[in-house]
Amino acid sequence: MSEQLTLSAEARDRAGKGASRALRREGRVPAVIYGNNEEPQSIHVEEKLLNKLLGTGHFFNSVVFVEVGGKKVRTLPKDVAFHPVSDRPLHADFLRVSEHATVHVNVPVVFKNEDASPGLKKGGVLNIVAHEVELIVDAAEIPDDVVVDLTGLDVGETIHISAVKLPKGAKAAHDETDFTVATIVAPSALKSAEGDNETPAQGE
Repeated sequence: MSEQLTLSAEARDRAGKGASRALRREGRVPAVIYGNNEEPQSIHVEEKLLNKLLGTGHFFNSVVFVEVGGKKVRTLPKDVAFHPVSDRPLHADFLRVSEHATVHVNVPVVFKNEDASPGLKKGGVLNIVAHEVELIVDAAEIPDDVVVDLTGLDVGETIHISAVKLPKGAKAAHDETDFTVATIVAPSALKSAEGDNETPAQGE
């Protein structure tokens, strides 16, 4: 399960572009906590600490406790806006969630047992269509990843979301389409040997 992260914050009294720019000059990032039928709360957080959490690789699918004035608020990070040139975080959005709220999160897909796939052994290539899967899950049970087992899969086979064992209590957000997670395709060398050297019939 994804670890719980903590981020200390301070309430933000002044809104507007000028106030936000002043905060950024001080190494702070303006942010807002919203949702759960409560008034949005304007805050600011330390840029270094936010970058550290962003660097964990699972910031967006972890519960983050934002601590404001000694009170911890359980949230899910929803968005971070970055400067187009410097890549510094400019603003962050956090969604309040109750402990067992049902939430939508994007979780990375991890593939295992490549060496047990006949298709990959003979030189096939794993073509990943979905690097992340959107799950509907209990906020207290957000998984770190979704694991796809490649055992026994051959060239030409497709892995659909319906065939993936999801973590307990989790459901794919768009499972009605039974979307493709990955396929095992023939390497281009094999393809050209099979089909590219055919001579067209006369008159084509």
